[in-house]
Amino acid sequence: MNGLSGETSPYLLQHANNPVDWQPWGEAALARARAEDKPILLSIGYAACHWCHVMAHESFEDPAVAKVMNELYVNIKVDREERPDIDAIYMAAVQAMTGQGGWPMTMFLTPEGVPYHGGTYYPPTDRHGMPSFVRVLRSVADAYRTRRGDVLNTAERVRELYTGARQVAVSMGELTTAQLDAAAKGIAARYDARNGGFDGAPKFPQTMALDFLIRHWRRSGAPQELAIVRDSFVKMARGGIYDQVGGGFHRYAVDDRWLVPHFEKMLYDNALLSRLGVHLWQVTGDEEIERVTRETFDWALREMAAPDGGFYSSLDADSEGHEGKFYVWSEAELDALLGEKGKVVRELWGVTRHGNFEGKNILHVPRPPEDLCAKHELSPEQLQDEISAARIVLWSAREERVHPARDDKILAAWNGLTVRSLAEGARIFGDERLRAHALRHGEFLFREMVRDGRVMRVHKDGVTKGSGFLEDYAAVALAALALYELTFDFQWLERARAVSDAMVQWFWDDAIGGFFDTALDGQTLIARPRELTDNAVPAGNSLAAELLLRLGDLTGRDDDRRRGAWIVETLGEPLTRYPSAFGHALGAAELAVHGATEVALVGDVGAVDFEALVRETASHYLPSLVLAGGSASTSESLPLLRNRQTLGGKASAYVCRHYVCDAPVTDPRDLGEQLERAASGLG
Repeated sequence: MNGLSGETSPYLLQHANNPVDWQPWGEAALARARAEDKPILLSIGYAACHWCHVMAHESFEDPAVAKVMNELYVNIKVDREERPDIDAIYMAAVQAMTGQGGWPMTMFLTPEGVPYHGGTYYPPTDRHGMPSFVRVLRSVADAYRTRRGDVLNTAERVRELYTGARQVAVSMGELTTAQLDAAAKGIAARYDARNGGFDGAPKFPQTMALDFLIRHWRRSGAPQELAIVRDSFVKMARGGIYDQVGGGFHRYAVDDRWLVPHFEKMLYDNALLSRLGVHLWQVTGDEEIERVTRETFDWALREMAAPDGGFYSSLDADSEGHEGKFYVWSEAELDALLGEKGKVVRELWGVTRHGNFEGKNILHVPRPPEDLCAKHELSPEQLQDEISAARIVLWSAREERVHPARDDKILAAWNGLTVRSLAEGARIFGDERLRAHALRHGEFLFREMVRDGRVMRVHKDGVTKGSGFLEDYAAVALAALALYELTFDFQWLERARAVSDAMVQWFWDDAIGGFFDTALDGQTLIARPRELTDNAVPAGNSLAAELLLRLGDLTGRDDDRRRGAWIVETLGEPLTRYPSAFGHALGAAELAVHGATEVALVGDVGAVDFEALVRETASHYLPSLVLAGGSASTSESLPLLRNRQTLGGKASAYVCRHYVCDAPVTDPRDLGEQLERAASGLG
């Protein structure tokens, strides 16, 4: 056992028995490097990372390689999901050095923690122009010993990468509709009209860019924007990237048509995609979109939910040492399990004798289901019944296989995204089961992940640890806000406001006019990271901007509104030039430019007439909805509800912008007409 044996991260524990003398990140390891005057080998990855496993098996488990590592370096392992701050700092360096990034990330640092060489995966032997890992180890260590001046000069130049994080944020003025139009045009220009999604292989869902397009469509009415979002979602849902048996989306596809995924499943991908699915269903009423969205929720609740609350982080791509083995099928297996009755379903899922992945079949839907209905004279309902029956059989058989490993740490930010999606799904579908789950997991967040007013990063095996990052605070507060809009329980609004206030207190920096990703009292690193682009998950800054804009509108606090608008205004130029890198920020910008659609529902929460207005509101896609509800007599703390009266004793709805409201209505149909006008910018 090495220095990782006392850690709780599943990724770190995967390496606790390596012959490498791994140490966790911390002052003890850094002090050792300084005392021994050795460079640091920093290896960063995560539990579900396929190539991390490959490099571990090829190199870190090899005693001969470990011997070289231990002689020449102080070796440190980091779970990028537990420490996104460390990951961000060194990812910037490896991208600058090599022009690319990824995991495993392999960085070589001076004892002070400054990078001077780096890469990602290194093979065990020279291969395809890539030097072997041992060759790199010896060469880089030799440079530190014999060419110290060159190494220190390189390290000093790398330090300059981080000066931008402390640059003062500058606004180019209020954002405009023209800028949002240009961003939407830029995203749409990359659309793959044949396969859906954007660009070619490998292909990622890019959910946040799709979410912005549907928001923009609601204002612009441009039909091609809605078509891009709908077709991309449906083609993903019919591809191998979607688990046709168990539900839930894999991380990304290695091809351009969504067939062959990297088989890991990440909680955050499914949180973002399910929320997009909820919004798409509001617009389209499409039964396939609803089914896939509900199946994604079911997957998360069945396979990722911890018994005491909270959601685990990911499922591995590998099982029994093979990527995707858990998910693929031979034709003979399906024949044996489904028999003659499964003929149509096997055809639907593109099953062949030779398969489409290493002799096996990744189930996907290569032809529109309606084509099979016509061919086999089946109604859509009959086909869906056959699919449902086959899924039950295959799922039961698959449960007998060796499951992929699960990373069972619970991360605050990813849970915030998931609870928010569940809460919106519960409200929009009118689903009491989802409502109960959203509330249960929301209560977990505030019971276990918020301590003394501070959000923590990680919970595992009953232990909560690690200071939260900007994304943790913002995502948890947005989840609480979604739970308020689901229940109109003021407890959730107060929780959202308290976390938001703590976020500003600990992460906002007046000197730069912006948020850092780490708290003021966080661990000192070679730089204080400040990520502005949305990557696999929304950037903390874009989540914070949305939170402050929404809370400011709901509570009437001008400071929040101004701060939220300022964040997106400082991104004005890159939002337009590189819109795909700012999908979530563009959603916040849309809110800042057009303002919220404010809906105040006044009456007795839970009463029949009140709930009819709730259901009507939920049936309309309102991308900038700010929703308040309750009795005016008990809601003096919310300006949106203050002095709003019921009409004739009936539950009443007020549709407003900037607190200027249409005439109150009691009939859901009248409310629906007002909402449609407001959402399209005509109200």
